[in-house]
Amino acid sequence: MTSWRPAQKIVVKALALIRRGDAVLAVEITNDDGTVKGVRPLGGGVEFGERWQDALSREFMEELGAEIHVSGDPVVLENIYAHHGDRGHEIVFLSEARFADEALYDQAVFEFLESDETFATARWFNLADLDAAGLDLYPTGLKEHLEREEGSRSLK
Repeated sequence: MTSWRPAQKIVVKALALIRRGDAVLAVEITNDDGTVKGVRPLGGGVEFGERWQDALSREFMEELGAEIHVSGDPVVLENIYAHHGDRGHEIVFLSEARFADEALYDQAVFEFLESDETFATARWFNLADLDAAGLDLYPTGLKEHLEREEGSRSLK
């Protein structure tokens, strides 16, 4: 089994916030021993010359065989992190999106192969469940963004 480590360069990613009620669809991030340490919305790398929206649609088609509709302007997050002692640096375009096929919202678990041929599992998570399970939400700053968003909705 190959252990994933962050690239030693700045990586541009596009991630989608796909919601089902209070939950978001997120892929499990694991330690080398297979234990889940956190989750992040689905998506992936933006290739040279590719628009972030196109990268996001491509990633969902490659990983889940699913068409998505990206909506609204992205939130841009800078994510500088450590994974097993190696430092990573990402610029993340995060946008709301919806599945074109409404039946996918009834699916509880999504299993797929990442581009590096590692097995991945995505599920629906809400913030309270993550906190109760002691899991982090990646990228850095996303949880705070969602909490601010929720707070501003409750003020309306």
